[in-house]
Amino acid sequence: MKTKTYAGIPEQFSKLDQSKIVLIPVPYDGTSTWQKGADKGPEAFLDASANMELYDIETDSEVYKQGVFLADAVTQNTSPEAIVDAVHQATKTFIKKNKFVTIFGGEHSVSIGTIRAFNDMFEDLTVLHLDAHADLRESYDGSPCNHACAVYEASQTTNLIQVGIRSMDAIEKTVMDTDKTYFAHQMAVDDSWVDAAIDQMTENVFITLDLDVFDPSIMPSTGTPEPGGLLWYETLEFLKQVFEEKNVVGFDIVELCPNKAEKSSDFLAAKLYYKMLSYKFKDEASDESFESNFNDDNKGITKISKFNTQDDY
Repeated sequence: MKTKTYAGIPEQFSKLDQSKIVLIPVPYDGTSTWQKGADKGPEAFLDASANMELYDIETDSEVYKQGVFLADAVTQNTSPEAIVDAVHQATKTFIKKNKFVTIFGGEHSVSIGTIRAFNDMFEDLTVLHLDAHADLRESYDGSPCNHACAVYEASQTTNLIQVGIRSMDAIEKTVMDTDKTYFAHQMAVDDSWVDAAIDQMTENVFITLDLDVFDPSIMPSTGTPEPGGLLWYETLEFLKQVFEEKNVVGFDIVELCPNKAEKSSDFLAAKLYYKMLSYKFKDEASDESFESNFNDDNKGITKISKFNTQDDY
């Protein structure tokens, strides 16, 4: 990463020991199957963030003053399995440091690692998945760590709620919990989905947001754009309500596929990330200590032991 601090913030707000928030870039695009370029997403996002006003009008706040540490990028790319393991370990390391951990991809397969880490560390986790695609294949192109499998593991190990879905393979119907899936064509004519989805969430919520959940009219620069997506304000209203009513323990944003001729998508991603932080910390003073409610007493050893989790911290 060329950027020294997130959004060009002063160094006093960017040091790890003084920051409540950690941002991990993951410039990986090893399994996408149509348009390549998501590995360039974190750099484009950081560049756009550095050109963004840091006062949020809606929340009347400057959330960067909570401290945002820009971690070293996770650059492991020898195999899909290796990147998932590397993201898992990096994410878990910063959760254990009592930070609000956020990740910017990269393609959606990186979320397998982030979700695994949060599920290791938080009890009764809900994964809120905003996406155009179901991403519920058990394996694809010979690997369970493919972007098409991004939330399959979450469907087996967490309370998975899917929002904005409008493209999927028939085989995914055998895995999908349709009672916790909100299809875009239904959402377009019935706004009761917001309260219904939130009512199904447990207290601890991790958000994984694929930028193709947005309509391509406002987010064209993504690997697999799908018509009929969400718009800006309806998405923010939903996210704001989730942050207000639940304990959002972290989030990732993935699948920015930047286009040099179209910068608005980069800026949307930058603004979205900042808005989500603003919602998380809007009622918290910058000098107030942050306390995560992660569980590090090894109660979850059974669910963790399914995976390769040598905790070398």
